Amino acid sequence: FSEYGVLAPKSKADYAFLLHGLYHLKSSGTMAIVLPHGVLFRGAAEGKIREKLLRSGSIYAVIGLPANLFYNTSCRKPFSDTLWLKKHRDGRDVLFIDASKKFNKGKKQNEMTDAHIDEVLALYSKRETVEGEAVLASFDEIEKNDFNLNIPRYVDNFEKEEEIDLDALLKDMEKTDDELKQVHGEFVSLLKELTSSDEAIMSSLNELIGRMER
Repeated sequence: FSEYGVLAPKSKADYAFLLHGLYHLKSSGTMAIVLPHGVLFRGAAEGKIREKLLRSGSIYAVIGLPANLFYNTSCRKPFSDTLWLKKHRDGRDVLFIDASKKFNKGKKQNEMTDAHIDEVLALYSKRETVEGEAVLASFDEIEKNDFNLNIPRYVDNFEKEEEIDLDALLKDMEKTDDELKQVHGEFVSLLKELTSSDEAIMSSLNELIGRMER
């Protein structure tokens, strides 16, 4: 852990596990580790370790997984994450893949099918930007984001809402307004046809009609 200058906090040992695995990784190997979402953006000591890993090019890819995928874990938020690391490689870019929607919903546990896994592996192998699914981010872009690896900062998977036709909407509103005025007038006419021998009732009725005609 010495080359990172700080130790992972005792309360959150995620980076301790990560660095231990990376240390024992062969120089030609690839390491994947499942971690909770916070490892991508938490600051303090974890932020310093993450920055060091990014500057050295050790973080190769970040893949966001569906929620409620693993047994006996608390990874039930938008998604848990896998970090893919290599010890020695050319370049410091990072591939971000949002696979959080690639699952079949189960009663107690969600499941990624073989088809879902193949889709993610294809994105990983291509290592290129695919709209709404993956982004190959440069080191400069990551540095501008203060080494924050939160996937939504890079992959925009929000579905665009259908554009509203304002002219059509205004015409509908005008039509509705005209219909309301017509109904209002017809209701007032019906009230005027009402009669009663009780002066108090007629007084209240006339007052109501007067208010509605203002």
